[in-house]
Amino acid sequence: MRTKNASHWDRYQKHLCVTPELGFSLDISRVSFPARYFTQMLPSISTAFSSMAALEGGAIANLDEQRMVGHYWLRSSKIAPTSEITSSIETSIIDIIRFANQIRQAKLQSGRKPFKRLLHIGIGGSSLGAQFISEALRVTSDPIGVDFLDNADPDSVYDIVDRLKDGLDQTLVSVVSKSGATPTPKYVEKVFRTLFERQGLSFSNHAIATTIAGSELDRTAIEENWLARFPIWDWVGGRTSVTSAVGLVPAALQGIDITAFLEGAAAMDRVTLAREVSTNPAALMALMWFWLGKGRGSKKMVVVPYSDRLQSMTRYVQQLVMESLGKKNDRSGVLARQGFTVYGNKGSTDQHAYFQQLKEGPNDFFLIVVNVRNGLFEDNVEIGSGVTLGDYLFASSEATRNALYDLGRASITITLPDLSAKTLGGLIALFERTVGLYAELIDVNAYNQPGVDKFVADSVVQLQSKVTAYLLLSELPQTAEQIAIGINEIGNTETIYKILDRLSAIPNRNIFADNAQGISQRCFCSFKRPHTPASD
Repeated sequence: MRTKNASHWDRYQKHLCVTPELGFSLDISRVSFPARYFTQMLPSISTAFSSMAALEGGAIANLDEQRMVGHYWLRSSKIAPTSEITSSIETSIIDIIRFANQIRQAKLQSGRKPFKRLLHIGIGGSSLGAQFISEALRVTSDPIGVDFLDNADPDSVYDIVDRLKDGLDQTLVSVVSKSGATPTPKYVEKVFRTLFERQGLSFSNHAIATTIAGSELDRTAIEENWLARFPIWDWVGGRTSVTSAVGLVPAALQGIDITAFLEGAAAMDRVTLAREVSTNPAALMALMWFWLGKGRGSKKMVVVPYSDRLQSMTRYVQQLVMESLGKKNDRSGVLARQGFTVYGNKGSTDQHAYFQQLKEGPNDFFLIVVNVRNGLFEDNVEIGSGVTLGDYLFASSEATRNALYDLGRASITITLPDLSAKTLGGLIALFERTVGLYAELIDVNAYNQPGVDKFVADSVVQLQSKVTAYLLLSELPQTAEQIAIGINEIGNTETIYKILDRLSAIPNRNIFADNAQGISQRCFCSFKRPHTPASD
């Protein structure tokens, strides 16, 4: 036992990476890579460093879409390749801070009332990062509360409306869409626009937009004279947009120090661009991912922050990693099928959930643990002799990590000194750089998304319109197959049945179904000609 413990201690001392400027540490000692691994990978990681330097210098890093990749400029505007980009970034930050101060100080109001609520409407990268910041750094006493709407779920929308009740007149609505035409935020905005109008409120007096200049959303905001417009640029991908107005606007409105947040991200960028692997946490983590997944993503990535405030981190990392690295082809067009499957929740909750499988099931994963040394509140109640809740939480993390290692299961541990705007910015920047470096190691474009179809629902929506229009003109109730033949959509019979089955279960949609036992005999009709057995 002493020999094993000494070995643990030796590896810990040898492989612990500390970043003094931010107080982060990265522990890779619980990954069993060979002694010569870093030497063998030096040519590959050196090439990755060169690619990162070229990217920050303004190279067309996203060749598929012929775009620069500039999310690193968002927190270090002076390194942007043109003075125009530098100026636009700096102006946007000034405008965000000024607008947030006007709202928070009630200098900009809704009629004669101050704004008390923010609705942030976005999907994917237009929402996940902002939610992550909000949950991690929120202050419950803050005068501006926030709700995030990242899905076209009417229950979520109307639940918020019900909770606000008569408070819409003090609600600010932030609509975020890079393209300005993404269906989910567009349709959710349309619902709220209608709800505001039903209360006699001018939606434009409550709305702000974050989008690319000249987009459909931007034109609407200009034409209707919305309260404010904030830019996002084509060189910023949605999943790396959290240090742009996408994440900064809701953060600033909640009173979060966005200057410190950007400083933390910039500090981590400087650390992770350095070419000395042993002191570069992003390079070390990328190399561990490569070793553990055999360069093919062959193991799942389980992200477990030991902090309730970091619970959204798993979803954020999930999108960043899976959308960036999950690619069919490498950059030369050769079939690669790359990517990592990412899941997780939070510690120590997971120790009473799927850690059962992590310990005793297939060894097809590696763990990323995130610890926070000092919480936001003083932990001063003892639950045992000299032991507080924070001590117990740390013990859960450390014991789990050790137990998994003893079972031959690898883990990487990231430790933050505290949870602040600066350290959160650093944490986000660490994962962004790790993804960029790892993508270079496996030769995929981390900045495109050819598999994402934001308009996937359109064909089914159009089919529903055809079905309901046909039913309105039908003489008799019909089965799904008869309707499919009637509208020349026989290949979509199953979808037609599901559309009608759903609509018939919603009272106000005026689609009726009979009680036939088999789905092939079940007939549907419109409200104009309800079908009942008595009419046969």
